[in-house]
Amino acid sequence: MRARVIVVGNEKGGAGKSTVCTHLAVALLHEGAKVAVVDLDIRQQSTGHFFANRLTWTAAQGAELPHPTMLIVNDESALEEALRADVHFVVIDTPGADTPLSRAAHQAADLVVTPMNDSFVDFDMLGVVDPVTLTVVKASLYAEAVWEAKKHAATVRRETIDWIVLRNRLSSSEPRNRRRVDERIAALAKRVGFRPVAGLRDRVIYRELFPFGVTVSDLSAKVRPAPVSLAHVAARQELRILMQDMDLLADPDPQ
Repeated sequence: MRARVIVVGNEKGGAGKSTVCTHLAVALLHEGAKVAVVDLDIRQQSTGHFFANRLTWTAAQGAELPHPTMLIVNDESALEEALRADVHFVVIDTPGADTPLSRAAHQAADLVVTPMNDSFVDFDMLGVVDPVTLTVVKASLYAEAVWEAKKHAATVRRETIDWIVLRNRLSSSEPRNRRRVDERIAALAKRVGFRPVAGLRDRVIYRELFPFGVTVSDLSAKVRPAPVSLAHVAARQELRILMQDMDLLADPDPQ
């Protein structure tokens, strides 16, 4: 059975693509799924570094944690081979730029996950607004690129791509700005066909665990690279809700 392909992407840096990618992959591993990970951000390699850190830390601590299969992809033929991996999920992190490999990954996706910070700065990668009325005028280049990938999947693969936009780093201190962004996202979602979902809040725990290659899904009495607090419990629940909203908690290998 073909692996389900999850592409985490947008064309803007700093929106949390690698954080979302690593947390999704590890959460799926803890659900019992076999997972392969591809980091197409060849220059930055944040996701690749995270899982390299994970191997080093677990070996040093004698900890037992699940690990994905890391696949090296430098061209489209290698990408095609990666998509045939004998796993339940292939999770792909993409660079913050338009590249041939990123476009090919989007076209092969079953699920595209686009993290964005809760601001008009990040909304600009999805849609253009009128500077006077803030009405959505048109889709931006990245939204058009995903729309083209969706059309490619429908015509060539005869399959659909589910597109989710994650609202990361939600803030409760700017209700007016948040409401404005909410309204524009809802309007654009109807136009270009994505589902807006609440993502990950701006929590220190997501950053402080990165050097160890550990996520909130890993934390236990034996795996505790940082002091555990109520914030960790809240973060774990937040991730669990996100997985539910993305329909990723079902049995990966149903009989």
